[in-house]
Amino acid sequence: MSKLQLSPLSLYRPPLFSPENSIFRHRKSTIKCSNDRQALFNRIAPVYDNLNDLLSLGQHRVWKRMAVSWSGWKEGDALNLPFRGDCFDAITMGYGLRNVIDKERAMQEIFRVLKPGCKASMLDFNKSKQPITGFIQEWMIDNVVVPAATGYGLAEEYKYLKSSIQQFLTGEELEQLAHWVGFSDAKFYEIAGGLMGNLVVTR
Repeated sequence: MSKLQLSPLSLYRPPLFSPENSIFRHRKSTIKCSNDRQALFNRIAPVYDNLNDLLSLGQHRVWKRMAVSWSGWKEGDALNLPFRGDCFDAITMGYGLRNVIDKERAMQEIFRVLKPGCKASMLDFNKSKQPITGFIQEWMIDNVVVPAATGYGLAEEYKYLKSSIQQFLTGEELEQLAHWVGFSDAKFYEIAGGLMGNLVVTR
């Protein structure tokens, strides 16, 4: 069985397609282009694991060991995946779709390399429609995530999480995007009290 796991720190390459003519591509953003995102994650990458030790109480290392044991790794552009079409039985993406400039193109690439009838799962922060959930989410970023990042000199880099969530698609919009691209089924699941969300699509 062939599986593809898209890692957020390997997604930030200049897009090969112009992000225009789609409601799913346009959001007012403080980070204007993929080069800005690449620079942001280049600053985060050297301390990413250590910071996640604090934020996840070390659980991310367990997940990564499991993922590495299952997978071979190849770095590539999420907007132009270096794989032939119809070659993966499953695809997972964690905290990646929110961070690409052209979300429609990234979803098209997932559709292209996924085998017919197979599934992809995309986990990310949830852009909740519930004000209380949004308040809790922002409070945690301001009072837990950013203070932890400050110890590594990355306060500004992690403050961007709030704006990136605000500019992200809602669960309903993600389902619409998946159907727009061509997936036969799309279901968005709110998890962790609505703070996170998981989009599961079937080609």
